[in-house]
Amino acid sequence: MNYQHICNEVVAIAKDVATFIANEKSNFDPAKIENKAKFDYVTYVDKASEEKIIAGLEKLIPESGFIAEEGSSTKHGDKYNWIIDPLDGTTNFIHDLPPHAISIALQEDNEIVIGVVYEITKNECFYSYKGAPVFLNGKEVHTSQTKKVANSLVATGFPPANFSMIDNHMEAMRYFMYNTHGIRRIGSAASNLAYLAAGRFDAFFEHGVKAWDIAAGAFLVRQAGGKTIGINGDEDFLFKEQIVASNSVVFNEFYELVSKFFKQ
Repeated sequence: MNYQHICNEVVAIAKDVATFIANEKSNFDPAKIENKAKFDYVTYVDKASEEKIIAGLEKLIPESGFIAEEGSSTKHGDKYNWIIDPLDGTTNFIHDLPPHAISIALQEDNEIVIGVVYEITKNECFYSYKGAPVFLNGKEVHTSQTKKVANSLVATGFPPANFSMIDNHMEAMRYFMYNTHGIRRIGSAASNLAYLAAGRFDAFFEHGVKAWDIAAGAFLVRQAGGKTIGINGDEDFLFKEQIVASNSVVFNEFYELVSKFFKQ
């Protein structure tokens, strides 16, 4: 497979769908918001965007399957599967806030080989493929070189429905508020990870996050020189609703701190 060619085609698909989402924002009808769960929203824009993405990706690899947030396709591929969030940060989109992003990853067997995150409000496309660095609108980017947690800017997010670990999360946030350059919750896991890959954040953690939120972004972090792991130390964390990510320099210190707060 020519990963570079496929990645370029995915970028083009994401760009087209980003234009659709941006145009729909000006005519968006809040009355059409649906609740999947408490604080977990979906709109016709999410659903239409996913259908457009899947239609484009099916042409690239006809035998591929899909793991998509809105369930527009449940087809399973024997070798290739796309992991898609058509609009990560729906609540931000509803309230006309940045960021909100498209996240597309290609899984070959059990390995992510392509990742694209398109942040719509700034028209920023972060992308990479197996064997390549990470690019932001064509320019190569890398994770930061921050060496200590004390000098790090940390990002996090809260799950929309599962609050079983909320006390742990609040304690972790309290620690990082007092002992880092600050902590940010911007409302899009895909954007958090893309920004980490580009060196804007130094570290990120979240519990209760879904595979489609993080598949592409976690791949970007690794391709840009960073590291990822599950909060419980699991290397195979993608479908286990948890992630710790950072640049490679601060990783050990950051992971040790986060895991301490989430021990059960």
